[in-house]
Amino acid sequence: MLADPPPPGAPAGQWWPPQVLLPAWLEANVEDFDLVHVHFGIESYSPAELEDTVATLRRLGRPLVYTVHDLENPQLSAQDEHRASLAVLAAAADELITLTDTAGAEVHTIAHRATTVIPHPTLLGDDPRPTGSAHDTTRVGVHLRDLRPNIDGVGTTATLVRAISDLRAQGARVEAVVRVNERVRDEEAAASIDLLVAGTEGVRVERGPRLDDDALARWLADLDACVLPYRHGTQSGWAELCYDLAVPVIGTRIGHIAAQHPDDFHTFDVGEPVSLARAILDATHEVWSTPGSARREGEVLRRRSERSAELEDVRSAHLAVYRRVLAAEVAA
Repeated sequence: MLADPPPPGAPAGQWWPPQVLLPAWLEANVEDFDLVHVHFGIESYSPAELEDTVATLRRLGRPLVYTVHDLENPQLSAQDEHRASLAVLAAAADELITLTDTAGAEVHTIAHRATTVIPHPTLLGDDPRPTGSAHDTTRVGVHLRDLRPNIDGVGTTATLVRAISDLRAQGARVEAVVRVNERVRDEEAAASIDLLVAGTEGVRVERGPRLDDDALARWLADLDACVLPYRHGTQSGWAELCYDLAVPVIGTRIGHIAAQHPDDFHTFDVGEPVSLARAILDATHEVWSTPGSARREGEVLRRRSERSAELEDVRSAHLAVYRRVLAAEVAA
């Protein structure tokens, strides 16, 4: 597998539009690759530009595999151009992959094509995984990150404040932490979140630098449950990370996140604090959900083993897809 090629002069660690989708790059490097597998980054190009990408691959005799992660793009508010780009790739790809059966069914409805379902693999390696620190209360967390377009920071926080207040009024020992990155895309929303939490017992806002991977895993491991604040989307890498860390997930009924790990997923509706309070109780009822406990540690170890075996299956499934499309290219 080739490393993602940076454009000339790009600083290390900076995201850039994927060069592999540029016809000029494909033509210049055609002898170095057998096929192109697209995951993300298509919002960097227009549907017409992606049609040029597809035409170039066909002319060069190189197959295209497309994993449909985002039926709705979390980085965008308006989705029309994204759907048009998705349609270009979904029609042209030699094979389509989805992460869940339900996403595959939606792709079939939209593109009238079958998909190969390959679940998202673990996001963690073989290093020891954090299991959290014990605390006296049930701790629920929501990370709003930089308040990108698909994050309903204000609505989720308002619902969480009410749910926590109601639970505490009923005698529950529960608290919530709302984390927000220092740099956000919507300062007005961040200010509203501060106002919603101000003076509320049991809920606090935690604002700081973007957490690196290790710090994020430690932050999540300290939670009894994690609330996902999405207003639209398809699948969630956070749901995968929470699963690896044995942290139950609470989320809205958007996309296909609930299908990733359904036994760990508890639903609520934004604007309905009763539904969130019920989801918190359901999620934290799991015997392995308490941070710092022997049961949490045992569940994390069990899942680490399970996911290690799954990773080999995921690799084999991708290899099978690649072999099929290359064999079909030769036969053609």
